[in-house]
Amino acid sequence: VGCDRSKNLVDICGEKHFQAFVCDALSVPIRSGSCDACISIAVIHHFSTAERRLATIRELARLLRPGGTALIYVWAMEQEYKNQKSKYLKEKNGSKNKEKEMNSGTAQSDQGPDNSGQDSAWSDQLHSDLKDDSCGAKPVADFRLPVHTNRTSFHSQDLLVPWHLKGGTKKKEESVDTVLVPGDSKESQELSPVFLRYYHVFCEGELEAVCRSLDCVRVQKSYYDQGNWCVILEKL
Repeated sequence: VGCDRSKNLVDICGEKHFQAFVCDALSVPIRSGSCDACISIAVIHHFSTAERRLATIRELARLLRPGGTALIYVWAMEQEYKNQKSKYLKEKNGSKNKEKEMNSGTAQSDQGPDNSGQDSAWSDQLHSDLKDDSCGAKPVADFRLPVHTNRTSFHSQDLLVPWHLKGGTKKKEESVDTVLVPGDSKESQELSPVFLRYYHVFCEGELEAVCRSLDCVRVQKSYYDQGNWCVILEKL
């Protein structure tokens, strides 16, 4: 059984005859202790406060039966780890893979847009959950979030990632808010509206520490996988 915040994605699952429904990760309408296993891929890094990220993991644990396991993937701050670049960085100029960039969860594919070659920009959106200067991240200046440049290393734990809407399928009477990013032509902006998605990228040990703060689970394994920090939990 799958769930997602996006009705459009859930509808696609329905077309493929999969069981899925729309819900919020902070409140999943499934009975406590009814799942043998749960996965959370590329979800928790979209929550903007430490409290909400912890609450999401607690909700995941609630769904598990005793002895059940959960797998969590989040984006890593360290896109270069043990002297090896992630696929996300390696594919900086990989235009051949643009068509395959879907929101499937790993760092190299969860990006969505191709924003390579664009200058870093700043958003006016206020950000109340400022972090200290950890794991090389620069403090957010002027209470504004940086807009990430695709296929580059992260310079802040809290940032906005552009998503370029392809295809222009919206009706004429429907309005779309666009964000002007340096390097885009006026024509491309009109054809491909840009949406900004919030991310909190995790430093080494951060996800594991959050999981260990819950007394209802134990961490079976914590590891790095292609630009993601991953944890396997067991429900006590």
